[in-house]
Amino acid sequence: MKPINIQEKFKKFNSQWHPHQVAVVDDMQVLLAKLQGEFVWHKHDEEDELFFVQKGTLEMHFRDRMEIVNEGEMIVVPKGVEHCPKSIENEEVHVLLFEKIATKHTGNVQHEKTQTQYPKI
Repeated sequence: MKPINIQEKFKKFNSQWHPHQVAVVDDMQVLLAKLQGEFVWHKHDEEDELFFVQKGTLEMHFRDRMEIVNEGEMIVVPKGVEHCPKSIENEEVHVLLFEKIATKHTGNVQHEKTQTQYPKI
């Protein structure tokens, strides 16, 4: 039980679209990820997903609209809702994700960006 310095954890990796686990809370995990460009359209049928923007600006695309998530803001994507995160103007965005451990990275979509292992940092 020690404080976790999020800024220091972000310095430990450079990979994009590859979440890193920093904590576990019951059946939930806290992940950090660096995002740049556009991700993959996907959904999580059984799990909600929380995105907190630590640095930069995130566009969260839904099939019927797009929401801007600014630094210091968060957005919750409800289970079953198709979404596609994207950075603005190709800037690198740092996000903290909070989701169930069982959540698959790209839901039921297999893609070259799909990750199955999240390094613990």
